[in-house]
Amino acid sequence: MDAATLEMVLTAYDETVQDALAAGHGDGVAHTEGLTAAAMLLAAVTGVEDSAARTEVEALDPRKRLAA
Repeated sequence: MDAATLEMVLTAYDETVQDALAAGHGDGVAHTEGLTAAAMLLAAVTGVEDSAARTEVEALDPRKRLAA
């Protein structure tokens, strides 16, 4: 994954998590929604299958990357 795509994926994750938390959802739900949004974006941008995009996003561990 190139740097621009990674940045978009992390941004999609973070914005979705923040929106979910602001809506009163717990950390677990917010994280799951963030993973879903990031995977959907990755699938749309790269054309990979949804399940492959989800696996790739989970492997990135966006929560850990953004906490660093």
